[in-house]
Amino acid sequence: MAFAFAPSSAQATSPAPRRVVSINLCTDQMAMLMAAPGQLKSVSSLATEKGTSVMIDEAARYPLNHGQAEEVFLMHPDLVLAGTYTAKATVALLKELGFHVETFKPASSFNDVRENLTRLGVLLRREGRAAELVAELDNGLAELAVRKVPRKNAVFYYANSYTSGSGTLADAIVKAAGLANLGDALGFKGMTRLPLELLIFADPDLIIEGDSQYGAPALAKENFAHPAFRAMAERVVPIPDKYTICGGPFTLEASRILQRAALKQGAVDR
Repeated sequence: MAFAFAPSSAQATSPAPRRVVSINLCTDQMAMLMAAPGQLKSVSSLATEKGTSVMIDEAARYPLNHGQAEEVFLMHPDLVLAGTYTAKATVALLKELGFHVETFKPASSFNDVRENLTRLGVLLRREGRAAELVAELDNGLAELAVRKVPRKNAVFYYANSYTSGSGTLADAIVKAAGLANLGDALGFKGMTRLPLELLIFADPDLIIEGDSQYGAPALAKENFAHPAFRAMAERVVPIPDKYTICGGPFTLEASRILQRAALKQGAVDR
């Protein structure tokens, strides 16, 4: 599969960075999967949070940062990894101070995941390891594709009645499981509101819930307490948020969970 990313001649011939600092959850996890021993010096504190990170055990072995320019400066990195939508002030200041900062956009498709892995492999001079991770992703997608899944639809349903339409990683997760994304079928793009009334009317086969928790009762979660939603409890498929936030080979676990639920529901239907 072709990628939009192509390394520059400077990137392809430059020496491997020796002091890499990541200040973004998604680059944290990619770097931990890919970096050579001793190459990655710090990851963000988000990498140790059970609800958001797949790699909390690995992250515990690294010094943590909180995305602050001052602490990154003191680490004297030769490469800083960041996200396009996080720590913008930090990124701007670090660039102004002369540090090499590379920003990665959030993956909205599995092709984006391949591209990000390939790009990071070039930056770290770990092209072979990047190719292994891309192959792991592609093999997992192929395994999902060969299973015959009942013709069903699924919908992500978040707090405040949000869902994911086309152009999102959630959409790619549903389709990789062999199912139709109801959000896409309804014409939604990106993250958008799905009123409870429309959800009930659309009558989805499977409803995907994350595991985000609030410290106290919140209006953002009131849609889940409504009797009409609770009547569809048997259709709910819980998928930990950590598998849907960032793109990597681990993202396929969300598709596997969803596919198993569809197969189980199909067996009951028969």
